[in-house]
Amino acid sequence: MCLKGDVVSEIYPFWTYSYLVLLFPVFLATDYVRYKPVLIVQAASFIVTYALLLKAQSVKAMQLLEFFFGLATATEVAYYSYIYSVVEPSHYQRATGFCRSVTLLGSAIGSLIGQILVSVAQVPLFYLGVITLVSSCIAFVAPWFLPMPSKSLFFHHRESCSQDEGALEPINGSQLIEKPEDPESKIQLSANEKTTLKKNISSSGFLEVLKTLWSDFLECYSCSTLLAWSVWWALSTCGYLQVINYAQALWQKILPSNDFEIYNGYVETVSTLLGALTAFAVGFLKVSWAVWGELALCVFSVVIAACVYLMDTIRNIWVCYTSYMLFRATYMLLITIATYQIAANLSMRRYALVFGVNTFIALLLQTTLTVIVVDSAGLGLDIFLQFLIYASYFAVIAVIFLIAWLYKWFKRRGPEGQNELPSTETIPEA
Repeated sequence: MCLKGDVVSEIYPFWTYSYLVLLFPVFLATDYVRYKPVLIVQAASFIVTYALLLKAQSVKAMQLLEFFFGLATATEVAYYSYIYSVVEPSHYQRATGFCRSVTLLGSAIGSLIGQILVSVAQVPLFYLGVITLVSSCIAFVAPWFLPMPSKSLFFHHRESCSQDEGALEPINGSQLIEKPEDPESKIQLSANEKTTLKKNISSSGFLEVLKTLWSDFLECYSCSTLLAWSVWWALSTCGYLQVINYAQALWQKILPSNDFEIYNGYVETVSTLLGALTAFAVGFLKVSWAVWGELALCVFSVVIAACVYLMDTIRNIWVCYTSYMLFRATYMLLITIATYQIAANLSMRRYALVFGVNTFIALLLQTTLTVIVVDSAGLGLDIFLQFLIYASYFAVIAVIFLIAWLYKWFKRRGPEGQNELPSTETIPEA
């Protein structure tokens, strides 16, 4: 039987570790098998996860559950890679907003139904697990009916070599995303990379693919605009995952479920709906992120830090709930913008790489934070002290992007930057 201490220090961290270990192999497998099979594996992993949730009792069994949940979340890269492979670049902004908002809406509906069944109908928690398992089995059917792509980003170019070759125009380094909202300024393939790509088409060897990935990695992250959004993505996703993973443990400490009626399901519903609304609204925003991007990341990171700090220090369940809802909505707004900004400024064969690298770095940071702060092998800190560290973490992120914005502002105000000031640049219409 699992104890509460085991859940926080020995079971939850196992998801973080498995997610980290599986992400890169899953990324390569996703490209090699062309998305659809990985989506099927993801659906199957959710079925195994919820089946174990109904039967698992020991710590080892729960750790196995977390492993399959880690596999399911690691395969999320296939979902967005598949979507972007079938959507025109001009529709990336709205497609990102729609897909994320629909995902969050489904989560919100599930949370609401679960809370109503428990609070109103007095349904035992076991049956909520059964309902979730049945829903996962139904969802397992859907990926089988998706069309199978004829090509992928690195391993299967043979079918489309002739038609893609004309689109690979060589550019020089000065052409890399100076205007990030301009779809014509996407990072393309240089002449050398074009030659490398042809070599990979003929050999399709694993080592050649790794060399191409490394070359693309250096090219993409040499762009300051893309680097800024990617840094925020990695840093904030690390903190976000820590907060949502351990929020329930914090609420349990503030208001024990054995002694009081809890409303965690309603809170998850409202916070997820707010996140869905903000993600949907991104599709219609017209903001010059090239000018205000870093400042927006700074301001909203302050909001996130304040929310986590209030959750930790006030220790009133209603303040905690409200802060959590604002925290999730703010993060979902920014992560949707970041997803669009990165996707809109990359050639198709590079966005999966950048998304995967950003997520990998976030998980690497989260693993480090988990080992030091949460895991019983590390400090194993009290939940309140953990959340104080998370609040400080987001405050540091805000400072980083304040410095980045001030640097850009002073650089543009200088003599050399007068001619580089963007004017009325906005996100292009989808």
